[in-house]
Amino acid sequence: MSDSTRQSVTTLGRKRLAYPYALAMTAGLWMTLTAPTALAFDFEDVANKAKQLGQQDYQPPETNTTPKLRDLEYEQYAQIQYQMDRALWRDEKLPFNLSFFHEGMHYVSAVKMNVIDDNGVHEIPFKPENFHYGDVALSEEDLQDLGFAGLKIHFPINNPDTIDDEIMVFQGASYFRVIGRNQIYGLSGRGLAIDTETPSKTDAPSGEEFPDFREFWIEKPGPDSDSLTIFALLDSPSATGAYRFVLQPGEDSELDVKSRIFLRKPIQKLGIAPLTSMFLFGPSQPSPTLNYRPAIHDSNGLLAHGEKAGWIWRPLVNPTNVEVSDQHIESLKGYGLLQRSHDFRDYEDLIDRYDLRPSAWIEPQNDWGPGSLELIEIPTKNETNDNMVALWIPDEMPEVGEAADFNYRMYWTKNESQYHDSSLSWADSTMRSRGEVRQNDLIRKPDGSIAFIVDFKGPALDSLSPDTQPTAQIKVGDNGELVESQVIRNTGEGGWRTILRVKRSNDTQPLEIRAHLQDGDRPLSETWFYRMPVAN
Repeated sequence: MSDSTRQSVTTLGRKRLAYPYALAMTAGLWMTLTAPTALAFDFEDVANKAKQLGQQDYQPPETNTTPKLRDLEYEQYAQIQYQMDRALWRDEKLPFNLSFFHEGMHYVSAVKMNVIDDNGVHEIPFKPENFHYGDVALSEEDLQDLGFAGLKIHFPINNPDTIDDEIMVFQGASYFRVIGRNQIYGLSGRGLAIDTETPSKTDAPSGEEFPDFREFWIEKPGPDSDSLTIFALLDSPSATGAYRFVLQPGEDSELDVKSRIFLRKPIQKLGIAPLTSMFLFGPSQPSPTLNYRPAIHDSNGLLAHGEKAGWIWRPLVNPTNVEVSDQHIESLKGYGLLQRSHDFRDYEDLIDRYDLRPSAWIEPQNDWGPGSLELIEIPTKNETNDNMVALWIPDEMPEVGEAADFNYRMYWTKNESQYHDSSLSWADSTMRSRGEVRQNDLIRKPDGSIAFIVDFKGPALDSLSPDTQPTAQIKVGDNGELVESQVIRNTGEGGWRTILRVKRSNDTQPLEIRAHLQDGDRPLSETWFYRMPVAN
């Protein structure tokens, strides 16, 4: 299978496989409530549909696939590809074109696709002849009454002579991915998360819902358009929603998201602007088994910025049990799951190229009010499971039937520092090791502590005078003690290195450690916040 084929199929194939109920992540068929006219069709039309839909009883997506399609293995499903010479708008010399995902495997329901142009709103029909099926033998019955399982958006992001570059995809529940120039797919965004990691009211392992994007409308671009507008209708047993995505490709691709949510019934947890990623191991938590790769992850930390909370960097961990933690923030300015290193030598993987996977940074565009940024870390034994979830939970839950707007801008980037406070430095790397002391004979001896080596880099440290010595402000939670700390100049790569050793009192309880650099009373860095999970 070619790299391009693998990229297209694996776009959302890994989502949440750590959960046995992952098959809930399928998109379904929803019939149009009204037939809007082209000139009048905009976000308010989708919002009206969402409001009307929310006043009706929930109808689950219809499964319209045969057992043969549902039983396809990954490698079989990967062979079913849309023929790019038949991509929508490809022959019209427009900057964007569209192709689609076929139903099959665990994508067993159809998503309705529409185009908005000068002549109105038109449904895009599913035609089996527009797909390559490779070695997959499907009968005429298998291909009857099917629809699309998802949407791919193409733009010449890397080469102006190649118009088939994938830059954004929607597939499975409300999941989507975006990339910029010289990036490959990594973490995912989601339209909405409901009751993530909450107790179930049934025998299922969790009460989480996976809302579906049921229908899309894509505005046909002009010959000189530098952005593409996509509308989407979301539906679930507990909520409906209207979405407008404005995609602007570039070095860092930007995605403006306008959303309006309507609750059908009370819920425990409303997750806004969710991000989903993968962390298996890295220097902050080395591999438990021998591996030539120094790290395997799509993201290595959660960064949060609040008006009063400041900048907080939270390295990710792969726990032994599900870990849920949150940071209350009065006024959220931004957050993201970041891949802070893009140096190939930090990964050494020629196939999966984790060094090319982008970070996603989110900035609210309206007032979200106070709330909590929640991080859910799920244990995984391999990189096929997306086991990291970050989402915003507002303190004030909207009333049933009441419209709640959450608008934000997403940046998909490998240039993370440009979205950081230029007056501060950041934790460029976190390394974890056994704690040890150097004896008089120069031999290092373990002392039962745990060592963390944090390299801070950035403009605040670069501008220090040569005779300035930063100090580290360190706080260790009740379940541990600080044994030693020191701050030394990083003569190898620049910046300053903080070395600290801690001892945990009880291995069955988490241990939290916070540290930042300062010069006198002046902060020099973001706050590094490490939460060591139970027995890890």
